[in-house]
Amino acid sequence: MSTQTAPRPLRSDASRNRDRIVASARRLFAARGADVSVDEIRRDAGVGMGTLYRHFATKDELLDAVLEDAYGEWMAAAKRALDDPDAWRGLRGYLEQALALHVANRALKGVVAGRDGARPRAEAMRARMRPLLTELIGRAQRQGSLRGDFALEDMPLVFWSCDRVIDATAEVSPEVWRRHLGILLDGLRAEGASPLPVGPMTRAQVTEIARSRR
Repeated sequence: MSTQTAPRPLRSDASRNRDRIVASARRLFAARGADVSVDEIRRDAGVGMGTLYRHFATKDELLDAVLEDAYGEWMAAAKRALDDPDAWRGLRGYLEQALALHVANRALKGVVAGRDGARPRAEAMRARMRPLLTELIGRAQRQGSLRGDFALEDMPLVFWSCDRVIDATAEVSPEVWRRHLGILLDGLRAEGASPLPVGPMTRAQVTEIARSRR
């Protein structure tokens, strides 16, 4: 019989301290990049260095926590979408929420792009997202609202396309990405869909492109 025990949950004050540290790190990393010192982070969070190190023994652990915090928001959006009995509405709502989060987290883009590619925890978060997105897609297809040839590997195309629009219009028309998404969504509807000229990419191809974008 295993003698291992589950880790005890943090006390409420310890949990609040951890949340403050992660929030400060996320804000400072977003504003100034990953070179911000842990001393600046702990001062911004209003905690002592001992408190910071009790939660995060290294700066890399703190970076992991910031990335998990960001990925967790996307995961929560996917779970909310799956709770909607109308699969198309759920899928559309997920894309709208995920892209809104993407816009809100634009300042973290450099940290995420430069840091998450080789991080096991980041890959674990992406792996946890895949079944949620697979189910979002499958539900909409089973209900007949999403074109049947749309694959999980096509989802990055939606985000990459919107990402370019967000970058290009941020200073002039920061909400126009919603119009672009609406046009894309009309193209994803099953009604009136015509056969696509080529098949979807493989996961390996998507990964290779994502790495080159980073």
